Amino acid sequence: MEERESFASRLGFILVSAGCAIGIGNVWRFPFVTGRYGGAWFVLFYLIFLAIMGIPVMTMEFAIGRASRKTISAAYKMLNPKAKAFRFHGYIAILGNYVLMMYYTTVSGWMSAYCMKFVTGSITSGMTKDEVTSIFGNMLASPLEMGFWMALTVVLGFVVCGMGVRKGLEKTTKFMMGALLLLIIILAIHSFTLPNASEGIKFYLMPNWANIEKVGLREAMTAAMNQAFFTLSIGIATMEVLGSYMSRENTLPQEAVVVCALDTFVAVTAGLIIFPACASFGVSPDAGPSLIFITLPNVFVNMRGGIVCGVLFFLFMTFASFSTVLAVFENIISYSMDTFGKSRRAATVINCVIILIASVPCVLGYNLWSDLHIIGARDVLDSEDFLVSNLILPIGSLIFTIFCSTKYGWGFDNYLKECNSGKGIKFAKALKPYFQYVLPVLMTLLIISGLI
Repeated sequence: MEERESFASRLGFILVSAGCAIGIGNVWRFPFVTGRYGGAWFVLFYLIFLAIMGIPVMTMEFAIGRASRKTISAAYKMLNPKAKAFRFHGYIAILGNYVLMMYYTTVSGWMSAYCMKFVTGSITSGMTKDEVTSIFGNMLASPLEMGFWMALTVVLGFVVCGMGVRKGLEKTTKFMMGALLLLIIILAIHSFTLPNASEGIKFYLMPNWANIEKVGLREAMTAAMNQAFFTLSIGIATMEVLGSYMSRENTLPQEAVVVCALDTFVAVTAGLIIFPACASFGVSPDAGPSLIFITLPNVFVNMRGGIVCGVLFFLFMTFASFSTVLAVFENIISYSMDTFGKSRRAATVINCVIILIASVPCVLGYNLWSDLHIIGARDVLDSEDFLVSNLILPIGSLIFTIFCSTKYGWGFDNYLKECNSGKGIKFAKALKPYFQYVLPVLMTLLIISGLI
């Protein structure tokens, strides 16, 4: 078995962890659910739940990884050899990584495809709404086009991860995250200059109780809790494997706060791009999946300098989605190395083939297999997303909480010791009742809400 690598720097760990958390959900899902559930009040609820739920669970994944220096199943075995039931969750968590990549690679490919369409002039100024709309429909109808961009995403992702943690994952993510942060700031500043941009910013950042009354307080709070929880990519042990590479120089609450701050900065700044643009051109920001591929391209083709903005926006989206792909691929490769004793090269090649084949149903689900419905009326992508988002992620996070806070797993004292090792923010021992009782109840409510 190859010697376990580590990050070359704290910055590398922070950016890779943030890159894992920062994804399509920050830029697509966050703005449209904000628009749907009350604007500024939703943002406030989101920040509260991020602090009381997201950060604690993230430290648990980091703690399990850093204490064991192993991937999830082996980590459970090392930290409590008697708690065999938890090891079964390790297998489910890794399965969740595979299922996530079965559709996420396709969606990530869409981002790259749209960036290229703006670059090559397939989307250009003066196009009608119907012309812009037809571009997305034509792409979905073409298994060859979708398959090409999916395969390119998969192959490039495994090539990068095959180079190792420092030379591949860390080096590439540092570049992408630097470019991502620069791009999002440029785009936000440009949105401020649009006509009527202030109305969009007002809706986004100025609380108006009337907006909450339209959707209901309970619905808005539930949606905010859901968004805060899922935006961090916690529950499938991807953060756990990143924790296994980190140093003990800083406390885990300190690192989790920094990662969450970066993730939140991107999500909030994405709103500063989208809400002013929507207000300026009189379109709704709660348009769901069509917001990115139909609504915003229609805005860009009618905006002064919009084609350049379109290129930059979808380049930003490509970096955001690809950074998540890299982190999940690294978890899959590392698990294969730890569990089966494979070399990094062998684990990379084998898993590249597996993901390529497993991603084909999602590609075909919009054309040749468009009549296929797996879970209820859901198509292939929605069925795969339901399994990950509504079951594997929240249940996995609940299991991490039980493992780290009760005697049935690792135990709160052991978790707290690992959590507070290093310099920086520390958790107080007085939080034990919150971790043991309140946090599991909140997660259970979230799971029930997701199923309903």
